[in-house]
Order: sequence, then C-alpha cells, then structure tokens
Amino acid sequence: MGEHKKEQGMQPRQAPAKTVSPLELARMGGGRLAYVRPIRVEEAVRILGAPIEAPPGIELYAAFHADGQPLAIADSKAGALANVLENDLEPASVH
Repeated sequence: MGEHKKEQGMQPRQAPAKTVSPLELARMGGGRLAYVRPIRVEEAVRILGAPIEAPPGIELYAAFHADGQPLAIADSKAGALANVLENDLEPASVH
C-alpha cells in the first residue's frame, strides 16, 4: 500500500539544459574556478598560436579558467592541475 509502481519504459523528466554565457562561467566560484581537460596537439597549436614540437599521438592537458580562457598546457594531467593550484584557482570537475 502507498507504493508507486514505475511504469516500464518511462524515464524521469529532465529539465532542459541551460546555456551559460562565458561571463556567467567567469563569475562562478568568484572567478576562482578552473578545469583541466585533455587536448590534441592541433588544439594546443591553436591555443598557443604557434607550432609546437610534439611526438605524434601524445596526450596533452590544458588548464582553463571557468570561462574557457586557456591558462596552461602540460604533458600530464598532474602538471596542468599543478598550474591551476599555483595560480590560486580552485579545480572544478567537469564531465
């Protein structure tokens, strides 16, 4: 009694995703948030605006401010995260 049966095939409703502007992202965490994600060499070249020497297939990591502005590029996730912390920023997990 009092139990609700979940109908088969019914999925819970999700609210539509909200678009967040770069300004709103920059304000998150008082402007102190940053994130790290893997990037390809081609993206590193675009970010830096100059060619880089890197072996084919190398995995690079970039640290970004919450609004997407690049902060650093490293050859390891730990190196990019260290740069976030050295800049007194708070790392945020993004999926």
